[in-house]
Amino acid sequence: MNGTPIKRVVIAGGGSAGWMTAAALSKFCGRAGISVTLVESEAIGTVGVGEATIPPIGKFNDHLGIKEDDFVRETQATYKLGIEFVGWGASEERYFHPFGTYGFDLEGMDFHQYWQRGRDLGEDHSLDDYSLNALCAYGGKFLRPEADHGPVINKLAYAFHFDAGLYAAFLRRLAEARGVTRVEGRIEHVERDPESGLIRALALDNTQRIEGDLFVDCTGFRAMLIEGEFEAGFEDWSHWLPVNRAVAVACRREGDPAPYTRSTARSAGWQWRIPLQHRTGNGHVYCDAHMTAEQAEEQLVASLEGEALTSPNHLRFQTGHRKRFWEGNCVAIGLSSGFMEPLESTSLHLIQSGIAKLISLFPSHAESRVEREEYNRLMRDDFEHIRDFLILHYKATRREGEPFWDYVRTMSVPDTLTQKMDLLRGSGRFFKYDAELFDLTSWLAVAEGQGWGPEGHNPVADALSENDLRQSLANMRGTLAKASGAMPTHQAFIDRYCKAPPAEWAR
Repeated sequence: MNGTPIKRVVIAGGGSAGWMTAAALSKFCGRAGISVTLVESEAIGTVGVGEATIPPIGKFNDHLGIKEDDFVRETQATYKLGIEFVGWGASEERYFHPFGTYGFDLEGMDFHQYWQRGRDLGEDHSLDDYSLNALCAYGGKFLRPEADHGPVINKLAYAFHFDAGLYAAFLRRLAEARGVTRVEGRIEHVERDPESGLIRALALDNTQRIEGDLFVDCTGFRAMLIEGEFEAGFEDWSHWLPVNRAVAVACRREGDPAPYTRSTARSAGWQWRIPLQHRTGNGHVYCDAHMTAEQAEEQLVASLEGEALTSPNHLRFQTGHRKRFWEGNCVAIGLSSGFMEPLESTSLHLIQSGIAKLISLFPSHAESRVEREEYNRLMRDDFEHIRDFLILHYKATRREGEPFWDYVRTMSVPDTLTQKMDLLRGSGRFFKYDAELFDLTSWLAVAEGQGWGPEGHNPVADALSENDLRQSLANMRGTLAKASGAMPTHQAFIDRYCKAPPAEWAR
């Protein structure tokens, strides 16, 4: 088995993780003579990870040759320019975490250093005034960057809100058209080689036997292969990210969809609002040590902006990751590899990241130690970088008098996070390490938005005269406001280019 060349890839499980993997492998491996088979059972439900995404999803779709308008239409998608956080600093405050950048750098120095100096001089304009994404989000505007739109409008960075079930179905059609074989059936038994321990085949409940050389575990929280067979272990981060339950309800959308996600802090967690073309997704993420499922559901239903379209769906989860993402000839992708709570919409990104790394490190033989170890290292780094940024939201809160928030505000945090917080709070200094996902804009948005942002600025920014500084900042605000004002509304853009047919309930 150790010398077996990889010619047959078997994906265990469908859903977003399974069909994203199948679609990508069909594009990049099919031409190499590698077959891809996906096994799933219609009797087993899937967890709808992530209706909200971050910008890299656009690159994933591009690599698969997917036309954006088709994707938006087929998945009932809307555009996402960032996330509005309500009540995370203090209970009545709100701020916006935009995609893209703030302002324009000056004299080779990060923009925010000049913004901070301007604030020290009495300028009272918020970071939102220097974010094209924030201006468009709150103005309900959107225009897709194009080559002839110019450098200002092309600063707009975006992702999507979409129906995860429709996305999986869309990718299934694409993957099957490119040669992926789908097999219906429930996995009853995993056959392993008695000498090497590698997986040889999946035995299904309908007597089928699916052989393979490399197996991808997309079985969700069950982790049937990576944990059930290889006992990869789990790194539990609940002590830093203690929310462990969620309840979700879709409701009728009222008015035009906003081009951003909203996250509203609640007494023992937070609530999401994700507007799609055909409905609005809502969920309440909470810690069951401080709230019951009944209380969480009651709070969620009471806050819906429209008529409920689905019954409440309750989920359990644990934040953390497998200690080994790839063991033997099995690679875990999606929920089987780990789970990061959905605060910053990273679920689908981690699937995408796992797929990209698998393709880059695709093994020539079933037992490939070097590739396996590098994959495990890189995925562990991805999870840890996201972990620190998520913890930041909780640690930086100023909410008091609620047991959940008192705990997260006063808890100890990883040294890697402490270092970043200290550098940023002092004089706004930030350094992005390795392939870290969240950049300066993201860290600054949360830091400033929750009230513990930079206390000073880099003295090098003093080289610009006060008059030139004020004029430069005013010019930036004017330029960005003009660009935003010239754009069509978010709804008008969708109506023109990618409007989906009405949902069944609306017909």
